[in-house]
Amino acid sequence: MLLVMRVLHIAMGVFWAGTMMFNAAFLMPAVRDAGPDGAKVAAALARRRFMDIMPWIAALTIVSGVWLYWFDSVGFRPPFMRSRMGISLGVGALAALIAFVLGVAAMRPAMTKAMRLGQDPSQQAAAQALRVRAGLLGRVISALLGIAVVAMAVARYI
Repeated sequence: MLLVMRVLHIAMGVFWAGTMMFNAAFLMPAVRDAGPDGAKVAAALARRRFMDIMPWIAALTIVSGVWLYWFDSVGFRPPFMRSRMGISLGVGALAALIAFVLGVAAMRPAMTKAMRLGQDPSQQAAAQALRVRAGLLGRVISALLGIAVVAMAVARYI
C-alpha cells in the first residue's frame, strides 16, 4: 500500500503541478495572444474535459499525500509533526491545499464561465476579463504548487 500511495502521490502531483505551471507560463499567455482564436483552444480543452479532470488529479494527490503523512507520522503523532521533516511536509501540504481551494473555488469557475461566454461574440470582453483573472489565479496556484513540490522534495533532508 505504501508503494501504491507514493507512486500515486508523486505521479499525480507531478502531473498537477507541471500542468498548472505549463498553463500559467505558456498556454494561457498563448491563448491570450491568439485573441479570438484562443477561444478555440479553450473550447478544445473543454471538449477533452480538462476542467473536470484536473480537480480529480489534485484530489488524488491530496488524499494520497494525507495517507502518506499519516503513515510517516505514525497516526499524526505530534513529535513527528513538530520535527523539521513534519513541518516541511506540513508546509507543502498547506500550500497544496490552498492551491486546490483556489483552483476549485475561483479558477475553475472563472475558466468555465469564460469558455461559455467566449461562444457569444457580444460577450468577448467579459470572457477576456475572466481569462485575465484565471491567468492571475493560475500564476498564484503555480507558485503555491512550486512551494509544495520544493517542501516535499527536501523534507527528508532537512
